[in-house]
Amino acid sequence: MSRPARTARLGVLALAMVNVASIVSARNLPVMAEYGWSMLALFALSIAVFLVPVSMAAAELGTAFPRDGGVYAWVKEAFGGRTGFLAVWCDYAENVAWFPTVLSFIAASSAYAIDPSLADDKAYLVAVMLVVFWGTTAAALRGVRTSAVIGAVGTVAGSILPALLVVALGAAFLLRGDASQIPFSAGALVPEVSLGNLAFLGGIILLFTGMEMAGFHARETRDPGRTVPRAIALAVAVTVAFSVLGSLFMAFVLPRHEISLVSGTMELFASVLDTLAVSWLLPPLAVLVVLGGVAHLTPWVLGPAKGVAVVAREGLAPGRFGRTNRNDVPVALLVVQGLAGTVFALLFVVVPSVSTSYWMLSAVTAQVIVAMYALVFASVIRLRHIRPDVPRPYRIPGGLPGVWLVGGVGLLGSLVSFLLGFVPPSQLATGDPVVYVALLALATVVLSLPPFVFALLARRRAPVDAA
Repeated sequence: MSRPARTARLGVLALAMVNVASIVSARNLPVMAEYGWSMLALFALSIAVFLVPVSMAAAELGTAFPRDGGVYAWVKEAFGGRTGFLAVWCDYAENVAWFPTVLSFIAASSAYAIDPSLADDKAYLVAVMLVVFWGTTAAALRGVRTSAVIGAVGTVAGSILPALLVVALGAAFLLRGDASQIPFSAGALVPEVSLGNLAFLGGIILLFTGMEMAGFHARETRDPGRTVPRAIALAVAVTVAFSVLGSLFMAFVLPRHEISLVSGTMELFASVLDTLAVSWLLPPLAVLVVLGGVAHLTPWVLGPAKGVAVVAREGLAPGRFGRTNRNDVPVALLVVQGLAGTVFALLFVVVPSVSTSYWMLSAVTAQVIVAMYALVFASVIRLRHIRPDVPRPYRIPGGLPGVWLVGGVGLLGSLVSFLLGFVPPSQLATGDPVVYVALLALATVVLSLPPFVFALLARRRAPVDAA
């Protein structure tokens, strides 16, 4: 039985930090650093076709329909409860594959506080991953206020501060007279177009997922009509500045072939600190980066689970998923999420390469979550047509043509990202391409299947209940 929830009111800064913590992480910097100067064009593309559209859509939907369930409430208004369930389930299920990627970054970074060689020790990585994961899950049981505090403190100390240090250390490296690893030229700004390189575009989209996270906390927000759009605007500014500057200065210092998707940030610190003869700073920096990783993980542990709990309370999923503790936290969903995430974390023991494990789990994550974003973009368009009179404190500008442009660009970006996600990247050893695509497709289907299974079971029970 659910207990009465505590009242917690989030302002602009607190809600923005929920979004920033969901998106910003030092672990994302190596993904873009791989591209050198051409990352600027790719960032511009990703911002134009994904970050800006999803931010505008989330701001409009979050202020027009500030209800429990976030994405579920928005898509339900447009397409009905079953489709809304599919949307929020994708947001919940993709966590299962995504958690090990951020957990592996946390574990690899923690190794630099003890012994950098442990960053390639799979037993160490998995042990730290499981301890952090279940510790974060336990903290989430205390509710959204605790998650917001962890996210705010951890993001500033463990993500934004390290990003500023990346910039400062990169500048110090160049001011010493050391040559940049990515000499500037006009041609360097143009991305190298090949099928293998395009595969990484799915990963680039992932850099900006999470802007919808504020929608899961509508009930805990003061004056959603004013707070939500302001919080999203602040989150966008912080995210873009962090991502572009941090990735660029990492590329200045580290040769491409030395950038690891899992521990690239700490490799940068180790390299530059050694060059500047201040290697003693490495362990405390590792602790900060780990703190940032935990802050990045925290809102994802709780947010989507709260959305699925709303679905369960409305009868579209098993009722036990809707039961909450006195902090309004769905305990059963967090436990199921924890067990499933643990199974995926153990893949790091099975797959030969840590970077390959990291990429394959990231690819599965991208495939599942872009389906959710496609439904969000479709919803913002449809609701302008079928619910035009609902007050919208924030409206995508330009009337119907404007909302079709924003939603259409977002839908196109989601479709392209989904298709490119099945292309094996040339930069990593992923084995037989047919097997790679088959495994990725199978994982995507399995993670997306439960809403259809619950719907089928409900239809089969209906005649019995009627009788």
